[in-house]
Amino acid sequence: MNKLIFANLLHRPLRSIISVLAVAIEVVMILSIVGIFMGMLNDQKARTNGIGADLMMRSSNANNMNGMGATSIPVAFAGVVRKLPHLTVVSPAVLQSSLTQSAVEIISGIDYESYNALRPFVFLSGGPFKGPNDVIVDDVFARSKNPQTGKPYAVGDTLEVINTPFHICGIVEHGKGFRKSIPLETMDQLIGAPNKATLFYIKVDDRQNDQTVIDEIHGTRGLLNYPIQTMEEWLSTMTPDKMPGFNLALEVVQGIAIIVGFLVIFQTMYTAVLERTREIGILKSMGASKSTVVGVILRETAFLAMIGVILGIGCTYLVRIIMLNATNLQFQITGHWLLQGAVIAFVGSMLGALYPAWMAALKDPIDALAYE
Repeated sequence: MNKLIFANLLHRPLRSIISVLAVAIEVVMILSIVGIFMGMLNDQKARTNGIGADLMMRSSNANNMNGMGATSIPVAFAGVVRKLPHLTVVSPAVLQSSLTQSAVEIISGIDYESYNALRPFVFLSGGPFKGPNDVIVDDVFARSKNPQTGKPYAVGDTLEVINTPFHICGIVEHGKGFRKSIPLETMDQLIGAPNKATLFYIKVDDRQNDQTVIDEIHGTRGLLNYPIQTMEEWLSTMTPDKMPGFNLALEVVQGIAIIVGFLVIFQTMYTAVLERTREIGILKSMGASKSTVVGVILRETAFLAMIGVILGIGCTYLVRIIMLNATNLQFQITGHWLLQGAVIAFVGSMLGALYPAWMAALKDPIDALAYE
């Protein structure tokens, strides 16, 4: 039977290749969307946690995922908050989205002295801001190609940020905030919100005093309506289940992938059954049972599906390499999703073969042998 299965596959190589590619594309679709989503989510978590703050005080409508929102907190409030007990650092910042040729990125406007006091930058080259149009970038961004020179970015290169030319004054180790940071005052001028901030990063003297500090800030006149979260609370919200639309997007992609794989396998095996009508008749006339005939079709499908899954996983890693080299997007592949993507593709393929297999098993051997 195994020889028969392989002979059937080799007899129609193009159809077999198309079936394998359909399963592979199904796997790549699932793993790629998950890899990009999870990579972005976990990268955002790691970089925000790496800032070194214990608390985040945000504007009332700020986004939970990245802290972005209206630039509505007066920077002067930082001086008021600093006078409260148990606080060691209060750093105002502005987060602003910016559209580039390849992606939407978030630029941070920072007060360098206080921001660096949260957790010092680790400079790989260059140093702090020297002028209003200086920008600090991390090493992940710096590795991307500068279109002006065709080489990785270096200190002194000109970089466009929010449609304005900036000079790279320093390249820092990644993991502390955002890819690009500019002076807070310059950011306020660019967005037309002088002396305003999106959020305050706060460091306390002892983590046991977190709630005390929150109560003190909310007890200060004019500060009651600004939400404050500990970093642990913020990190707990950065899961797929708590991200709006995250799981829905995954389900939609999985649904489309399953339909694609199902239809291609169904069409392939249905056509194969029609072409092998006489072959099936010979098997049944020799005493093959319905389960034997079904088994032949399903084993053939299982072989195609396994090859497709392996190829799909390999192509996913290739996509990951290409994306990491071509963009700053993080692409995360986990064992859990490798297994889940493989199972989804395999099961979808087997379901697509069930009806053709059952149709083959029901064929009358006399009619099958007379089939031209």
